[in-house]
Amino acid sequence: MLSVNIGPLSLPMSQLLLISAFVIALIVGAVSGRKEGVPIAGTLSDIFLASMVAARIGFVIQYFEHYQENLWGIIDIRDGGFHIIAGLAGALALTAWKLWRHARIRRPLSIAVASGLLTWGSVSLLVTLAETSSRGMPQASFKLLDGTPVTLAEVAEGKPAVVNLWASWCPPCIREMPVLEKAQENHPDITFVFVNQGEHPETINEFMGEQKLSIQNVLTDTGASLGRTTGSQALPTTLFYDANGQQVNAHMGELSSASLAHNLKSFTTD
Repeated sequence: MLSVNIGPLSLPMSQLLLISAFVIALIVGAVSGRKEGVPIAGTLSDIFLASMVAARIGFVIQYFEHYQENLWGIIDIRDGGFHIIAGLAGALALTAWKLWRHARIRRPLSIAVASGLLTWGSVSLLVTLAETSSRGMPQASFKLLDGTPVTLAEVAEGKPAVVNLWASWCPPCIREMPVLEKAQENHPDITFVFVNQGEHPETINEFMGEQKLSIQNVLTDTGASLGRTTGSQALPTTLFYDANGQQVNAHMGELSSASLAHNLKSFTTD
């Protein structure tokens, strides 16, 4: 499952796990802090914020070449670009500083941070193991814009594949299209497939004409079955399959040039 619906809001599983771990840390911190007579919710919030900032900085440094033409993109976190190791380093560094500076909060803060990290790490590992155990390319048949039935495997033709789930009414889908279009031109060794969710060929052709897009491998999925099959509850969603048709990564939400480059590293191409 790539995302979870909470009322009208659809959250990526990775974000939900992170929020859940933070909530666990807050609860444990409140209980242990009460015993010591010291509140630590503010300190935990500072650590959480520091980890997010560090994770973003680490990601931007790693993929800075992709932000040079649009420096505002550095602060646009909608692309989901975060460096996990940098984030952990930031959280642990600030935790160590807080423990050194404030003796009274050492015990409750240590317990709270450890609880949050353990929750996030263990559940993330379980989810990853469950998802990678058997995530082959769906075998359902879709249609080209001319009505020809085709499967994803037939379109991929034995190459690594990037499968993008999108719709013309989805603003982040529209914003990321030029990024994917350029990537399709620059990576002939990778098959890019655009599976429209729920719209008819006439609507898709009109949209592509208005946006002046020249993307290839556009498929129709009028019943939006692929989203349900892959566990995606929102658009856009992009799935990454290796040459053997096994899913190696997934990204829910808008892709930037940097976050796409990060996900393409999942492929082991010759």
